[in-house]
Amino acid sequence: MDMIDRKIIQQTQAGLPLSPHPYHEIAKTLNIKVELVMQRILAMQRNGIIRRIAAVPNHYRLGYKYNGMTVWDIDDQYIDEMGAQIGQLDFVSHCYHRPRHLPDWPFNLFAMAHSKTEQGIKTQIDEISSILGSYSRGHDVLYSTRILKKTGLRITRP
Repeated sequence: MDMIDRKIIQQTQAGLPLSPHPYHEIAKTLNIKVELVMQRILAMQRNGIIRRIAAVPNHYRLGYKYNGMTVWDIDDQYIDEMGAQIGQLDFVSHCYHRPRHLPDWPFNLFAMAHSKTEQGIKTQIDEISSILGSYSRGHDVLYSTRILKKTGLRITRP
């Protein structure tokens, strides 16, 4: 990573500019061409320096008061197939495979669900359970009580 990449990261690490053309704004600030900004960001994504670019909503401010990380014990043989199905649900913001920590933690599939009502989250959990069916050997739900992290890596030095 060179100085241009570092400057692009520093310009974007708190979020993209709220503009119809955010990459143009970054290019203007750094006095470089917008095509270079976009090429560099794509290269950093390919190289794993930037994992992803995505909107990060504050679910509570949007009215989603019931946010639960559902955790499931799925046979490893079926984890990719089941995770792909669960990850496609419109109420699941993220879904991923995590290692078990036996004997205390048997869960290996995590899916974050969001609802505005208590009944809504229960219905969503039931829907996930129905999709997983006999592939699920058990589950739990860890409800959010506050936002813990909404930022990624921060570069403070040149």
